[in-house]
Order: sequence, then C-alpha cells, then structure tokens
Amino acid sequence: MSLILSACASNVDRGSAPELPYQPRETDVSVIYWGEKTDSGFRVAGLDTEKINPEFVRQEVNYPTDEKPGTIIVDQRARFLYLVQGSGKAIRYAVGVGPVARAFEGGDAVIANKAAWPRWIPTPDMVKRNPEHYGPYKDGVDGGPRNPMGARALYMHKDGKDTYYRVHGTNDPSSIGKAVSAGCIRLLNQDIIDLYDRVTPGARIVVHG
Repeated sequence: MSLILSACASNVDRGSAPELPYQPRETDVSVIYWGEKTDSGFRVAGLDTEKINPEFVRQEVNYPTDEKPGTIIVDQRARFLYLVQGSGKAIRYAVGVGPVARAFEGGDAVIANKAAWPRWIPTPDMVKRNPEHYGPYKDGVDGGPRNPMGARALYMHKDGKDTYYRVHGTNDPSSIGKAVSAGCIRLLNQDIIDLYDRVTPGARIVVHG
C-alpha cells in the first residue's frame, strides 16, 4: 500500500528545510506538568496521572546510541519515541502507532517542518476505507481541541518528498501505547508540545517497525 494513501494528511506547507544545529533545552524533564493549560487560545485538558501507566510518563532514560543528539528514534513495537540527548541519554515519550498494515514502513526520514495546532485533512484512502467515519471531515478540520492531530505536528519527509506521516498530538489520551491510529505516530498533547519545542526542522527521525 502506498505511503501517501495510508497515512495522516494536512495541508500545511511541505517544503524541505535545511538541517540546523541541535540545541538541547535546559529543562529538568523529571518535573512534568500535567495540569490543564491554555495554549495559543486553546484548552489543553489536564491528565489524571494516577491513570497513566508509569512507563508512559515522559522521562530521561539511559539510551546508548551512535545517533547524534537531536535525532528522534521511534520503536513502534515498544510504543516509545526517544529524543537523543547525548552522553548515553535520551528523553523517552510513550506513543500510539498505526496498525502494522498502515504503519510507517521503517527506516529514516527528516522532520521537514512543524506546526502548532495543525489543520487536518483525511487522505482519500482513509475516506474510502471508512466513509462513515471520515467522510464528514473530507474537507478538513481546523486546528483545535477536537482535531485528531492534537496540539502540534512534525512533518516527515523522505528523499525530499512528503511521506504524509506525522508525529503529532492526540485528543484521545487512551490511544497512547496502542496501535489504533491511521498510521501516524501520536503522543499526549503535553508530550508533543514538549517535543515540538525541542526539535529543530532538519532533524533526522529513525523509525523501527
């Protein structure tokens, strides 16, 4: 199945971006704020931490790798995304992924650009596959709390072309740790906001199937 027809889609500018130097943000990632907040005029719902699997809490972990700092590594089977920090460390985020048949096929890509509260448009394949669910939204959904892409999106390009796969937020926290998305990689809104602030366009992303 074509990558273009099996993934999330949006109508933001998909031009390529040069690689820029990575600058780690000096923040204690062990201090996590899960409360309700307002972001760009939109409400980001708070989360009940007692209902979150402790493994899904964003945290710095030991993660030896040859990848340079600023690289994103996604382990789709384990449902984790790692942002390499250097010195054998990474920030780990829990993710939801697509079913195997619609997941990114693996390998590497580049974060060409990113957007806050992105507009979402289901692909023609999504509408064809489930017209009852996606048909009402075929013309797109503006950014906001009801948008399935959540608070932020990172756009993945490969070989200079848009893959139509995204790393994005979600308006359904229960999907984290599961294979239920249309094919993209989704994080809690609190986590995608954090990741968005740390990632520079041009960053490499490596996806393991």
